[in-house]
Formats: sequence, C-alpha cells, structure tokens
Amino acid sequence: MVVRGRLHGRHIDLDESVDRLEGEVEVVVRAAGPAHTKPVESIFEFIRKLPPGTRTKEDIDRQIVEERDSWGDR
Repeated sequence: MVVRGRLHGRHIDLDESVDRLEGEVEVVVRAAGPAHTKPVESIFEFIRKLPPGTRTKEDIDRQIVEERDSWGDR
C-alpha cells in the first residue's frame, strides 16, 4: 500500500486514511518529488525532434566496411 503524506520531524501526516491495516507496520520514507514534474518523453519522440542528418547512405555503408575491415580475422 502506498499513501502519500508529509513528514514533520518524527510525525507523518497522511493524505488518506489507512483502514485496512492494524498493529505494527514498516514505514519506508522517500521524497515524492515535485507534483509538477515533466512527463518522460519516449526515445522515439526524442529522435523525431532531432535535426536531420547530413550523411548519405553510401557514406555510412563505407564507414561500416572500413570498420569491419579493421577487425582483421576476429
């Protein structure tokens, strides 16, 4: 169960009641972060926003061949 709240020294004010639990509990405290965080952008959205490249397919293919040739018999 995850309940948000605010920590004040040794006291925690919860944003909602916890009726399903009774007795001893374990509390893990971590910063919730600001509520106005920016949504995470997918990698595809990020790539779409990049400016177009200037290299040709032939240039890239040539570089790949040169790199593979440098490997020898590995």
